[in-house]
Amino acid sequence: MEKQYKILLVEDEIKLATVIKQELTSVGFIVDIATDGLLAQELFMQHNYSLALLDINLPGKNGRELCKAFRNADTDISIIMLTALGEIQDKVDAFKFGADDYIVKPFYFEELIARIKAALKRTSLSEDNILSVHDLSINLKTKAVTRAGHDIPLTAKEFALLTLLVKNQGKVISKQEIMGKVWDLNFDTGTNAIEVYISFLRNKIDKPYTDKLIQTKAGFGYFIK
Repeated sequence: MEKQYKILLVEDEIKLATVIKQELTSVGFIVDIATDGLLAQELFMQHNYSLALLDINLPGKNGRELCKAFRNADTDISIIMLTALGEIQDKVDAFKFGADDYIVKPFYFEELIARIKAALKRTSLSEDNILSVHDLSINLKTKAVTRAGHDIPLTAKEFALLTLLVKNQGKVISKQEIMGKVWDLNFDTGTNAIEVYISFLRNKIDKPYTDKLIQTKAGFGYFIK
């Protein structure tokens, strides 16, 4: 597997969760385990997962609620329900809340892994259009920006500036480079346009949230942490 996909496994039976994690890591997946719904929601907000495996009957918050919340926050994540509930209505409800697939326990690991790979293959077709860092997501095709599941309206220049920073996350981008790539100018205009637009972005992207993504390196430029 060329890319290491990160999976959130939500299962309150610790022994089963441990075995599933071992099987998935043996074929190259990275797996985090949550044994209750509240921990699952916390982990989901802290990490970028490619896929979630959800039991339905969970302490704290059930799998249906998690499925709905995950889907509302991240339309691209793959969600597979992995549960002992096998009635038709259970499956209908799961798909209604945004699940991509439904597997009834007991199951074969070969089938689980095949279903996971199939789900990831479907979502990977649109991955080139999605940029993400922490809980921020940018859809290059639709020009939609979200953070922690909330839509953030941006102007064209704000979108271009944010996209430049996210595409180069961790790298300090100088004002001269920003002026060239966002404003298509290769000289200093003498204005404070960049500072103004960085301020606009911070008010929209960072101000409402605890973790501040847009950073300044004095004398050098800006970067996404």
